[in-house]
Order: sequence, then C-alpha cells, then structure tokens
Amino acid sequence: MKKWLFIILGASIIFYSCTSSNITVGPGKEIDPYHFTITKNVSVNNGCVASAHPLASEVGLAILKKGGNAFDAMIATQLALAVVHPAAGNLGGGGFTVARLANDSLLSLDYREMAPLKGGRNMYIDSAGNARTDWSQNGHLSAGVPGTVAGLFAEHQYAKLPFKTLIQPAIELAEKGIVLTKREADGLNSNKDDFIKYSTKPTAFVKNTAWKEGDTLYQPELAETLKRIRDNGAKGFYEGETAKLIVEEMQRGKGIMSLEDLKNYVCKPRKPVEFDYRGYHVVSMPPSSSGGIILGEMLKMIEPYPVSSYGFQTVKSVQLMIEAERRAYADRAEHLGDPDFWNVPQNILLSDAYLKKRMSDYDSTKSGVSANIKAGNVHESDQTTHISIIDKDGNMVAVTTTLNNSYGSRTVVGGAGFLLNDEMDDFSIKPGVPNMFGAIGGDANAIQPGKRMLSSMTPTLVLKDNKPFIVVGTPGGTTITTSVFQSIVNIVDFNMDANDAVNKPKFHHQWLPDTVSVERDFNEETVKQLKDMGYKLITLRAIGRTELIKILPDGTREAAADKRGDDSVSGY
Repeated sequence: MKKWLFIILGASIIFYSCTSSNITVGPGKEIDPYHFTITKNVSVNNGCVASAHPLASEVGLAILKKGGNAFDAMIATQLALAVVHPAAGNLGGGGFTVARLANDSLLSLDYREMAPLKGGRNMYIDSAGNARTDWSQNGHLSAGVPGTVAGLFAEHQYAKLPFKTLIQPAIELAEKGIVLTKREADGLNSNKDDFIKYSTKPTAFVKNTAWKEGDTLYQPELAETLKRIRDNGAKGFYEGETAKLIVEEMQRGKGIMSLEDLKNYVCKPRKPVEFDYRGYHVVSMPPSSSGGIILGEMLKMIEPYPVSSYGFQTVKSVQLMIEAERRAYADRAEHLGDPDFWNVPQNILLSDAYLKKRMSDYDSTKSGVSANIKAGNVHESDQTTHISIIDKDGNMVAVTTTLNNSYGSRTVVGGAGFLLNDEMDDFSIKPGVPNMFGAIGGDANAIQPGKRMLSSMTPTLVLKDNKPFIVVGTPGGTTITTSVFQSIVNIVDFNMDANDAVNKPKFHHQWLPDTVSVERDFNEETVKQLKDMGYKLITLRAIGRTELIKILPDGTREAAADKRGDDSVSGY
C-alpha cells in the first residue's frame, strides 16, 4: 500500500511540475485575449518585454514570471505574435536574433528566408527584359523558404522551459480568438482583396462584412499548425502535413517552393558585428543582414564630431547624420550580401581609415549628391516586427522577424492558416532596379538557389562597462537601421530616456532615391534650413516602430514601446 501511495504522490508531483508553468489563456485568466491594455512605458527591477502587440508582451512577461529566462520569453512572444499580429508576426517568414547571455557570451542566429532551389538570377525578368516587381512582391512566386520555425528551435537551446509550454499560449490564442484593435481591423479590411486574389483557399482573415474594432478573430487552422509544431518539433513544420500543405498551395498558385526546399532549411549561427562608439560597446547583426555593418559605419563616421554640442535635431547634427547615412547605404548596395555566397569586406568597411576616407568629401554647408557619391573602394573582393527583452539575470535578447511587406505575399497557406513572406523582393532582381523600399543592389545580392536575401533588420545590444545598457530594434524596411542609429545617438549623445529616444521625430536617407524622409512632427526650422542647403525632403506619417529597453545605473529596466503602433511593454 505504501509503495502505491509513493507512486501516486510521485506522479502527482511530476504532473504538477509539468503543468504549473503553463500560462492560462481566456476571460479573466493570465492572458485575456478579449480585454487587454496597451502600455507604452514601464520602469521595473526584474525583467521586461517590448513587442508589437500587448498580448504578445503579456505572454512573454508571464513566461518570465514562471521562471523562464529571456530566451523562453522571446520564443513565447514570437509565437504569440504569429497569432495576434498577422501583418508581421509570423511562421511563414524569417529573421535574426542577437543576444548576450548573463555569462557575457554573445550570439547571433540567422534564420533569414532562402531562395528556393528552382530560383534563379533572372526569375523576375520577362521576355522583354523588364524587371517584374509585381512577381517579386505579390503572391506565391514572391515567397522565400521560411526560417522562423527553425530559428525558434535554434533559440530554444538557451531556454529553460519545455517548448510545449512556450507554444501553448499561441495555440490557445488562435483557438479562443483575439479581439482586434482598430489598426488590425483596418489592416485586414484594406488587404481583403489581395487575400482573395493571392490565396487559393478561404482564409480566416476574410469575411463577408468589414472587420471592426472589437471583433474577434479565430484562427483554427493556424492552431492546428502550431499543434503539429508542438508535437513534432521543427519537423512539424518543415516535413509532414504542414510541409505538404505549403507545397500544395505553391502548386495551386504556380509557386516554386518544394518539399526539398523546406526539409533542407537550416538556421545559421553567425559571429555578431561588434564595435565601439564613444566608449560604449555595440553588438549587432552581421550579413545576411546589412544592419550591423551599416549601423557601425554610420556611428563611426559621426564619432569624430562633437554631436552632443550640436544639439538634438538641429540642422548641424541632422545634416551630419544624413551624410553618414548616404555613404553607408551606398556601400550597402555594392558590398553586402549573403556571406555564404559573397565575400563581404566587413573588417575594411568598419575600419577607422576607411571611414575617415568616406567622410573626406563631407561638406557641412551643403547637401551631398548621391549621383556623385558611390560605394567606397574596399580593395577586397515594411512589415517587420521587433522584440526587445531583458530578464532578471541580465540575459539580453533582440529579435527582429519579418514577412517583408505588410501581410507578406498576402498568400495564406490553404489549410495551415498562416501567411507566406514576399522576401524574394529583397534580392536585387535586376541591377539598378529598386525593391519596394527603394533599395538598389547588384551582384552581391543577386538571386541564387539557396541564397539568403540581404536584409535591413538590425537587432542590436549596447553595453556600458561590459554591462547591459540598451536592447533595441525596429521594423521599417530600409528605415530600420537609420532608426536604430538615431535611437542610440539619442541616448548616448543627447542623454534621452527610453521614451524620448523611441518617440522623438525621426528622419531617413538611403543614398538612392536622393531624398530625405522626415516625420510630420519634425523640427520645422531644421526642415527649412535643410531645404536651403539643397536637400530634397519628403514627409512621412511614421518611420519605424522601435522597441527599446534602457538599463539604468541602479539596474532599473526602462522600457519603451513606440507610439507609432499598437506596440506595448510588460515588466515586473
């Protein structure tokens, strides 16, 4: 009798330990998908999460409170975003992770999408020799092989909790439904015709009447896809039923992704880009992202100048930063691509001697001209989402993932319930032809089977005296890196808090087109002075949606979510 009692008690303990860390989802539960609040700022002492949606941030925080570390929280947050933020959160896209563990070790993971094996340099050139951006930006042919799920499992080796615990909130959010914000309802309505045009089967995102704020979105097919991942790991996506559904969708829509493409996908560890700026140590993403290198170029190009004395958003500081942006993006077009296919001259691009030479023709009194400023001679061969997390132990994780355009290709995989990316447009489909973000490329970023397209995603960490200081990143296509650049300068040079660093007006220049974009609330006098210097300016409603955590000297975590979206922070 005592033996059986021991077995029963032991089984109860095991059952409790396996279930006590589960997050409850439902009305009045830990995560309530029908009642939630957007929180823009928190100051906390332990851990915090900043992401594009309040429910996703709440999931990440709940995982931290259950004993998970920053990687657990990040995985759970990413999976929740795949449900609650369909415009950019994803299973059908890819991304990058940059992290610093509490033991001071650094890592970066590349799970960027790859060109299918049937892809080729001229696949978007028609018989008349014209570049067909409609093929590279819409529908089945625009999709690269997704990397997000492979990235999640590569990240899990640094986590503490079972993957089944981390994915369960996303499953329940998909099954029980989520209440839509106005922004989400408007997004689904404005893309309704494209969902119908580019998907071959009915989808949860389309209904007969218009979506309204407060409506509930149920995603049962996505829930089943998530369950297959829960039960079978990465093979539950890249093989088996889900892979079959992806390929069948491709075949119905004349796409080229195959079972072999999916089965052969791998997440690649990379060596992070590291450099110093004014005594701070910056850690960012290397190629196949352009982000870390051109961030380093821009920061190091302005470092010799007394930027703080110029003042925030004065013509003197803005003009200097514009000219650094111009030169860095010219280098991006010429020198950066997938390092497995292209010899990226990273050491030279970040060297002091090279960057000094790049700024040798800088004139503080007038606008540079992109036609006259080419890439340097190295003498050697929009819809995205970001998560920033730090836990109580000091693990720092910055993750940026993407579908590329808003809702990606607008192709929903029939029977699987998730959107595919349109990342093939991030290749240079023809030399001199800009992609949807206006970026120009050449041989370094030409399409090859199995190659990863160049990205602008810039998940970034900053250390002060070898201790955590900033976790930052943003969506925004080619504006990503300039937004991260300006956020860091706002804190380091202009001594801003996290909220101001994120929300102050931003600007952007990317070499070509030779225009400067500014937000609507940008300093009017600076705009006038820039025009007088010869700059062509255009006004945008918003640039980026930055998620930033600043760690204060006493260890307080100051987190800010961008005012430009439904972004939200959670912490304790």
